[in-house]
Amino acid sequence: MSTVDEQPASEAPLYNIGVVSRMTGISLATLRVWERRYGFPQSARTAGGHRLYSEHEVMRLRWIKARHDQGMHPREAIQAMRHLEREGRFPEAPLAPIAHVQQQETGVSLAVFRENFTAALLAHDVDKADQLLGQVITLAPLEDLVLDVIVPAMSDIGEAWVDGQTTVAAEHLATHYLRHRLIMWTLTGPPPFPVPPVVLACAPGELHEGSLLALGVLLRRQRWPVAYLGQTVPMSDLAAFVQEIKPPAVVLVAMMDEPARAMAEWPRWLPETKTGRPVVAFGGRIFSEQAEWRERVPGVFLGATLREGFEKLQHLLRDVAALAS
Repeated sequence: MSTVDEQPASEAPLYNIGVVSRMTGISLATLRVWERRYGFPQSARTAGGHRLYSEHEVMRLRWIKARHDQGMHPREAIQAMRHLEREGRFPEAPLAPIAHVQQQETGVSLAVFRENFTAALLAHDVDKADQLLGQVITLAPLEDLVLDVIVPAMSDIGEAWVDGQTTVAAEHLATHYLRHRLIMWTLTGPPPFPVPPVVLACAPGELHEGSLLALGVLLRRQRWPVAYLGQTVPMSDLAAFVQEIKPPAVVLVAMMDEPARAMAEWPRWLPETKTGRPVVAFGGRIFSEQAEWRERVPGVFLGATLREGFEKLQHLLRDVAALAS
């Protein structure tokens, strides 16, 4: 029997109506009117009768808001969204045209959002962070938000902790906030291709997973299914998992020398890769900063930046798909 805890994470009721209003830029009154007139947005209720909205519903609201800002009547926008959903094509409809227009008109850059967003998180103001995300997601595609705001913000927050400019508690709050958003976006991507998932795993002993989570979001936006294994995955467990699901590619991440050294042992655990599948690729700070490490680990080095690695991985996946067809 299914329980509430078993529902997809993207459908879990998380945000009250005030937070959703700040995240989307839609007033409380408008949200209530739309719900009464159009049966949208859908909400759960707390024991006290208060509305709670899921991450997926917030995504739908942002899409409707963008269409409404372009001049479409709310009723027509909701009908269009539901039509796309019935055909399995939502949320692929791009928001890019409005993004470029608004950025040019307002002069607001993602660098400014990144600075304000990071400052809000370091000040423990998650409501303001939600509000900023709600603004920027109507101005830029999610891919740009991840690459130019979320990932750099993670780096800025980590450096602030190293430099003694913030506390461990503040760093953990900000990091978990960002991690949660990335996981949700991974789960709410467009319908995936009917192929085995790409396996994403941190090397044994590696706890830094921000770039790997971001890569998962980028892959899902391009409809590649993802199996995210997370931090410090033992090679024996990775091998058993790979043998079971037979992925097209495995991506490993390491930031320091000890995890990288453990990662270099992967051919001993994955002998099937001698056939060329799965492709094993790797990345991480140590490989970007110390070129000699790229020669110590077998496989495909994805590149010095996340953007470069994402593009290279996409080419690898297309090649694998072409060979399999």
